[in-house]
Amino acid sequence: MSSPPLASGPQGPHALRPLLETVLDALAEGRQARGGPLPAGGPQAVAARVRATVGDALPHKGDPDALRHLVRMLAEGAADPADPLCAAHLHCPPLAVATAADLAASALNPSLDSWDQAPAASELEALVTDALAAEIYSGPRASDRAPSTVDTGSSAPETNEPHKSTALVTTGGTESNQLALLLAREAHSGTRLVCGANAHHSLTRAAWLLGLPEPVVVPAPAGTLDPAALDEALTELPGPRGSLLVAATAGTTDAGLIDPLTDIADLCAAHGARLHIDAAYGGGLLFSERHHHRLHGIERAHTVTLDLHKLGWQPAAAGLLAVRDPHELRALHHHADYLNADDDTEAGLPDLLGRSPRTTRRPDILKIAVTLKTLGRDGLGALVDQVCAHAQELARLIQAHPGFELYDPPTISTVLFRPAEASDDTVAAIRRTLLTEGRAVLGRAALDGQLWLKATLLNPHTRPGDLAALLKLVEGHTPR
Repeated sequence: MSSPPLASGPQGPHALRPLLETVLDALAEGRQARGGPLPAGGPQAVAARVRATVGDALPHKGDPDALRHLVRMLAEGAADPADPLCAAHLHCPPLAVATAADLAASALNPSLDSWDQAPAASELEALVTDALAAEIYSGPRASDRAPSTVDTGSSAPETNEPHKSTALVTTGGTESNQLALLLAREAHSGTRLVCGANAHHSLTRAAWLLGLPEPVVVPAPAGTLDPAALDEALTELPGPRGSLLVAATAGTTDAGLIDPLTDIADLCAAHGARLHIDAAYGGGLLFSERHHHRLHGIERAHTVTLDLHKLGWQPAAAGLLAVRDPHELRALHHHADYLNADDDTEAGLPDLLGRSPRTTRRPDILKIAVTLKTLGRDGLGALVDQVCAHAQELARLIQAHPGFELYDPPTISTVLFRPAEASDDTVAAIRRTLLTEGRAVLGRAALDGQLWLKATLLNPHTRPGDLAALLKLVEGHTPR
């Protein structure tokens, strides 16, 4: 019996080519069988189809057609983020060029835990992460930079000073936020997290995982962190300068709202607190000439979370943690003689273990690098502008419809709405019915004592007619 072919090596491309045709055909067949944004029938129907296709998951004898059958099954049972009516979550349709690059990364399979496993990938990661960190920490662009009033002796330096910053590649916002808390804990003893009631759940969970005290949660009455309440909390909390870590949010999960970053940075400077900004969602606004001003103040953070599998159109995972002071990464240093022996490091082989708490790491930087070079800042910015414009258009349609209520004009690309005078039970039932029928995928958010339908628009190919069709579906499923 001959050995199955490998994806790399001299015969790798030859072996992959027919398999790619199989995968592409199976994706098309599965999409056609699904017929909409989501498989119809709900969890039980999907589970039955999966079980029928898989059968014995570990058979004695293999099936040469397994690739086609399983890919087709997965496509038929997928929630397709490229469908305009799939708009529930921060779940983007990946760019074709990024997905193609991800195939190359999988075929070559570098592991970024030692240079000898990833010679080119390790250098590429250093170049691209430094460039993205510079984008975050460069401060307001010259056209709209205001004079700074920040005390230069504070914990947040003047924004017009050069920064030697970097970024770590992560699996997403959850890992980035946990790393941010870890670096804060190692930089200052007695670290305590202070965050808004609107903060992502991964922050409070990270505090628990790291053994930090119970976080101080500051009110966010309008969906964003209240600076007056933050000032009061920082004034009352004990501890040495630098021991308090304030986490602000640039793009909340529920409504896409952005905390007043400049005000928060000023308060952190005045109180000697450390600042982390979770911009997993909103960080992509940096690429847009039209919208980047919404992130003023982000450059004053010690650490920043960014996810390019949201407003970056990358296949997951594509997370980053930008770090203003690279010296803080010494806290991640780890020695394993077979990976970063001292004499190898002294001889010039890069030590990669200090760039992540993970050991084996795939080269997620390749798809990011290919996207940045292919589209450039202008191309990515145009995609950001398109989805933000779609959100504004959907909001206008909702406001013009007497049967709907809009929560608020969108800040990024998230729109919250509900049928006018409907109960929360009705709103929840509408969403579940659309899911079960496979007609549309909408999220849900509880704000201001009410349940809202959530449309998160991340598909730049969405058309105005698609938005109208989404509202028509909701209207048609609303009891009268």
